[in-house]
Amino acid sequence: MTLRINLLTIFPEYFTNPLGLSIPARAAAAGAVSYHVVDLREHTHDRHRTVDDYPFGGGPGMVMKPGPFFEAVELLGARAPIVLVSARGRRFVQADATRYAAGDELTILCGHYKDVDQRVADHLATEEISLGDFVLSGGEPAALAIVDATVRLLEGALSDPESARTDSFATGGLSAPSFTRPAIYRGLSAPDVLLSGDHARIEQWRRDEARRLTEEKAVREADAADAAWRNDSCGPARSDSDL
Repeated sequence: MTLRINLLTIFPEYFTNPLGLSIPARAAAAGAVSYHVVDLREHTHDRHRTVDDYPFGGGPGMVMKPGPFFEAVELLGARAPIVLVSARGRRFVQADATRYAAGDELTILCGHYKDVDQRVADHLATEEISLGDFVLSGGEPAALAIVDATVRLLEGALSDPESARTDSFATGGLSAPSFTRPAIYRGLSAPDVLLSGDHARIEQWRRDEARRLTEEKAVREADAADAAWRNDSCGPARSDSDL
């Protein structure tokens, strides 16, 4: 089965080189995936090929119009999942990549400018996805991350499929650290256990290290979330000019 990936964007050239390199290209060469990049400006109806307009109610920035998104998806006949990459979306996780890789079609809608008309999120996209709590200039970098995470799971994408099965998050947590030759570099040594040839000890070390790193990451994220909550709750200090 070939996974069809549709990418809707006002910058189709953004995808040309990345999809032609490394794992995304290998997956396509193996017949595991096909890429279809759609220029949203081809679905406009004015001589300027306008895809954005001022927001209703006023305010800064421009908003992408709903028409090009709806018409492009309808012409494709795209089926779910239809993903809008958006700061409002839930966090993209490895389970999403696994789910997309198991399907036969994935459509990603790339916004730009200040925002995308909310009717695209409410009545066209089947899900909203975010890479994290930060803002990009457009949805294209996020779309590439989603594509890469997805296609590397397809048959024929990796020369060693076992590599994907032992990646971080493949089983819910982080993977253990990796080391390679030379065993000593600038006085820094690789762990002796990895050089011992004792496979049972090596596997136990990797399990222990993976658990340690996963737990440490969870603590860091909980602390960061708690600090962010406290900062939001306190708000900015007031001065006499605020009264």
